[in-house]
Amino acid sequence: MTRMIMCGCNGKMGKSISEIVAGDPDIEIVAGIDKAGNNTFGYPVFSNLKDVNVAADVVIDFTAPAALKENDMFRLAKERGYALVLCTTGYSEEEIASINEASKEIPVLRSANMSLGINLLLKLVSEAAEILCKEGFDPEIVEKHHNQKVDAPSGTALALADAINSALNNEYEYKYDRHSVREKRPVKEIGISAVRGGSIVGEHEVLFAGTDEVIEFKHTAYSKAVFGKGAVAAAKFLAGKKPGMYSMKDVIL
Repeated sequence: MTRMIMCGCNGKMGKSISEIVAGDPDIEIVAGIDKAGNNTFGYPVFSNLKDVNVAADVVIDFTAPAALKENDMFRLAKERGYALVLCTTGYSEEEIASINEASKEIPVLRSANMSLGINLLLKLVSEAAEILCKEGFDPEIVEKHHNQKVDAPSGTALALADAINSALNNEYEYKYDRHSVREKRPVKEIGISAVRGGSIVGEHEVLFAGTDEVIEFKHTAYSKAVFGKGAVAAAKFLAGKKPGMYSMKDVIL
């Protein structure tokens, strides 16, 4: 049985994951972290990770980048033997560097998108880029999210761009806005566009535009449950693993 701490337990994703775990006999939430206080799922809720007084194997964090420092997450994970599943997006370069450094001493899984479908899409667009871009196809990414999302482009859009660029020897530059530049599209460019509106859970489309033909890859999330299922699968996978940096690719392969 995997013992889990849910950081952000009273948020939308926290509640979704709590519901998923309630129906899974192989994992349980032993504590939650949230400033909003108790919830209706029966496990104790603390305002900070340092206050948790029950043993656990893994922490899932679905909050904000600032939670790393606010909860002193790396130090406590090392001292208490936690594995960390980091589902938050919008980390700064400094924060990503600290996550990578921490993974030398504790098991860490970080993913911009916990959906199993998105992680399969990452593999597919990488393979497509290696073939199509050599034939002159232009890669473009369009992502759509609800009007409450604060970061743009999404972490998933950037992960898709990185997957494409990695297949192309990282020779391509990212273009987020073209309105201020009047010039033809450079060959080695990946365009990334963000749409914000309504209650769109998440939609990512990758286009490879060639001469007289366009190839499209698209993933649509209709509820946050798809991210919760992936996070729970990641938690069960990561518990008890050796220190290191893991990804959803390790979970699905």
